[in-house]
Amino acid sequence: MTRVLIALTSHAELGDTGRATGFYASEAAEPWAVFTAAGFDVGLVSVAGGRPPVDGLDENDPIQQKFLASVDLDHTPAAADLDASPYAAIFFAGGHGTVWDFPNDKALASLAAGIYENGGVVAAVCHGPSALVNLRLFDGSYLVDGKNVAAFTNAEEAAVGLTDVVPFLLADALTARGAIHHAGDNFTSQTITDGRLVTGQNPQSANATAEAVVAVLTAR
Repeated sequence: MTRVLIALTSHAELGDTGRATGFYASEAAEPWAVFTAAGFDVGLVSVAGGRPPVDGLDENDPIQQKFLASVDLDHTPAAADLDASPYAAIFFAGGHGTVWDFPNDKALASLAAGIYENGGVVAAVCHGPSALVNLRLFDGSYLVDGKNVAAFTNAEEAAVGLTDVVPFLLADALTARGAIHHAGDNFTSQTITDGRLVTGQNPQSANATAEAVVAVLTAR
C-alpha cells in the first residue's frame, strides 16, 4: 500500500497579534480525504509531536469532521521519530503557523529530502511551501532551485492584512532560493506540478494539489 504523510505545524501564535494560528483545517482534511479515497495509507507528522494547533476549523464541514474523527491528532509523531523509506510522498499542509516553524525544522527537512531522494513526491499548499525554503537535497542544492512553484502570494498576504506580521513573505523567500514562483489570482485554485514537486497556492488549491500528488504517484 502506498504510504503518504501530511505534515502539520506546531506553532500556535500569530506573531505578536495575540491571535491564535496553527495548521489550516481544510488544507489537511481535504488532502487526507483525497489520499484516503485513492487507497493510500495516510499518516500525520508535526514539528513538535503531540497535538498540533488547528486554525480555520469549520464545524459544519463534513470532510473536516470526518478527518478529525478518523485521525489521532493527539499523538502525532515528530519528524525525528520517522524514517523516510516507507513513504511515497509528504504533503505540507498550510496555515500561518508554518512560516514560523517549518523552515528551520532540520528533522522535517531531512525527512522530506529523504522521501524525495528515494523517488517520492514532495508537495505543499498555501503556506506549507515554507517547508521548502531551507530544504536542501543530499547534494546541498535547494529542492526548489529552478522549479516552478505555487504558494501563498504577496498579494494574498496583503489581502489578509498580515504582510507585517509574518516573519517573511513566502513567495519572495522561495524566489530567493531559485524557485520560479507563479502568482495566480487571489484566492483562486492554482496547482503546479514540476516533476515530483507539487505545490498549490492557497486553501482553495488544497483538493487539486492532493489530486495532483495522486496523479504523479499513480502514473509511475
